[in-house]
Amino acid sequence: MSTDVDNPFFARLWTALSGHETEAMRRLRKENLSGLRGRVLEVGAGTGTNFAHYPPTVTEVIAVEPERRLAAHSRDAAAHAPVPVTVTTDRVEQFSAAEPFDAIVCSLVLCSVDDVDGVVRQLFSMLRPGGELRYLEHIAGTGARAALQRFADATLWPRMLGNCHTHRNTEAAITAAGFEVDDARREWMLPAWAPLPVAEVALGRAVRPAG
Repeated sequence: MSTDVDNPFFARLWTALSGHETEAMRRLRKENLSGLRGRVLEVGAGTGTNFAHYPPTVTEVIAVEPERRLAAHSRDAAAHAPVPVTVTTDRVEQFSAAEPFDAIVCSLVLCSVDDVDGVVRQLFSMLRPGGELRYLEHIAGTGARAALQRFADATLWPRMLGNCHTHRNTEAAITAAGFEVDDARREWMLPAWAPLPVAEVALGRAVRPAG
């Protein structure tokens, strides 16, 4: 049975947005992938924006993108990537791998899964001991921004933006799954006063303990 997602409005919108990313976002994408090695699973590849930034120490990327229009763009990007990339339209919730990955990459995707705790636990199980989760994600804010995020999540934002839920404590889900966060920080992608619920992101590296 096909697991493709059919969301033509979001696909058109995200294709336009990803084609005009800021230099700051490109810098963060490159930093998020820096130093990766071996086999990598990328969750929610979108249009393949990350592919150009993978270092040559990566031997293979399996990129999961269930929205079929975005997956088509990802396959085009994969053809020009500096490392081997295979794109699949499986949902990560239904994806299975023959052997553990050395690293998993999540970029602006954990906000959109239905069960973030369950997905992060699944990602934990798909990593070899000592493997890394690299994440660049929307995060829950505080104060007035938290109220704005809750309002956005309860209204049209998820319907228009591919099920994006902006007020999620994604880093808490990562640690609850058993990961040890080795390095993390927050970055403003827009001025702090900007009235958008996704102005801030978290960039981090979490490790599945070896023991």
